[in-house]
Amino acid sequence: MARIAGVNIPTAKRVPIALQYIAGIGPHNAELICESVGIDRARRVNQLSDAEVLAIREYIDANLTVEGDLRREVSMNVKRLMDLGCYRGLRHRRNLPVRGQRTHTNARTRKGPAKAIAGKKK
Repeated sequence: MARIAGVNIPTAKRVPIALQYIAGIGPHNAELICESVGIDRARRVNQLSDAEVLAIREYIDANLTVEGDLRREVSMNVKRLMDLGCYRGLRHRRNLPVRGQRTHTNARTRKGPAKAIAGKKK
């Protein structure tokens, strides 16, 4: 099993698909990595040599922010917004949708399960 950026990537899958198991690498970045390292997209992870896995690992370390560093950066950005007290920070603080979605109905993923209101019978 190949281990890249602290993640065990699946060996039976094609290289661009397997790289997407790393947080911070999507389809586009996976294709870029394969292209720049010179690995055919059709090859599987178990067909890669140790040198090729090392080349992928070095490319990711040099050019991308992934896994723990990425999560830390995102959480610091959210914390900064909350400390500033801007509108987006207040929405984060109150666990409400941040990007302008309606909350009169819906938004249950962010707000949690609906709470019953006493005396609301008609």
